[in-house]
Amino acid sequence: MPNKATQTRKASSNKNTNIIDMPLLITVLILLALGIVMVLSASAPSALAKYGDSYKFVKTQAVAAVLGIGVMFFFSVFPHQFFKKYYRIIYWISFVLLFSVLVPGLGVEINGAKRWIDISVIRIQPSEITKIGLIIYYAGYYTDSKNKLDTFWGNTLRPIIALGLPIVVLLKIQNHMSAGVVMSLVTMVIILMSGCQLKYYATMFLAMLSVGVISLPFIKDKIIGGFRTNRIIAWLKPFDDPSGTSYQTIQGLYAIGSGGLFGVGLGKSKQKFLYIPEAHNDFIFAIIAEELGFIGCAAILVLFAVFAVRGFLIAIRASDMFGSLVAIGITSLIIVQALLNIAVVTNTIPNTGISLPFLSYGGTSLIILLGSVGVLLNISRSVKKI
Repeated sequence: MPNKATQTRKASSNKNTNIIDMPLLITVLILLALGIVMVLSASAPSALAKYGDSYKFVKTQAVAAVLGIGVMFFFSVFPHQFFKKYYRIIYWISFVLLFSVLVPGLGVEINGAKRWIDISVIRIQPSEITKIGLIIYYAGYYTDSKNKLDTFWGNTLRPIIALGLPIVVLLKIQNHMSAGVVMSLVTMVIILMSGCQLKYYATMFLAMLSVGVISLPFIKDKIIGGFRTNRIIAWLKPFDDPSGTSYQTIQGLYAIGSGGLFGVGLGKSKQKFLYIPEAHNDFIFAIIAEELGFIGCAAILVLFAVFAVRGFLIAIRASDMFGSLVAIGITSLIIVQALLNIAVVTNTIPNTGISLPFLSYGGTSLIILLGSVGVLLNISRSVKKI
């Protein structure tokens, strides 16, 4: 017979910790601090050339970081179960926001793409909000007992339509395929982890594949050509067009190759001097590789690996299924974006214009990412001790 002390210990081990996951928080803060330093280093030449102020971009990033930390700590104490009550409303709000770029005087076009809305002192990219909205929607949908998940409509067709609507808007209105790719991959992870019946998805996939193969001879003239095809060609043969579509990729590869094992030193990059266009954005990893070398890149990969481990552990140990699926979605979102960005910079995949979480310049993205980490930290408060 177990004594009273043993029973007490077992009972306490099953209680919720009510303490945020400190390894996850520390990892995010390290990435954030490193990101601010690297934005300063990578953006100084272009900021000086464009605005006459070397600190222009890093000041904006620092303000976003401070606001983002505040949002993160707010959501770390805000009950994540609240989102489950309004997951449908959150989905439609995030979906409608995608159309807001068409509103005259509100939508802003940058580098030929209309993906931002300008609200007084802040510029917002609605697709970043939609990513989180979709995660909350699918987590709520697959844990809502009212939905008939044993039918083809409830299990498969309705969730696919929910993803297809924003994807169509992103492609047709915002010309933002990279966000669509990220949303699709994250949604697939949530669906796989939800325990739904995959036989319906397999059947639909085979049907769509068959239709695509049959239709290919009739639509090939429409899909061949254009800037996306040029990007694929530039990916396969980057040095065939060094001053055209491949220019950014080649300059990034030069930066990576110049870094060696230990790098040329913090702040001593040559490629950031207007060789890599807007080096503080999507290609900041190339500057990191040049200045901090293989060791610096490996350290960043380790930090993202730690984030992934802690995030998925939170998902596994969460006290409710909704929290578990939200944790899976947020963790997958950040890791998928990180892997795709690094793959683009190293020319492993075609250039897709995906930022590196916590490290690339971008106020809206940073605040939303930190807010989502706050939700993840709140879920960690409910995990059971193991």
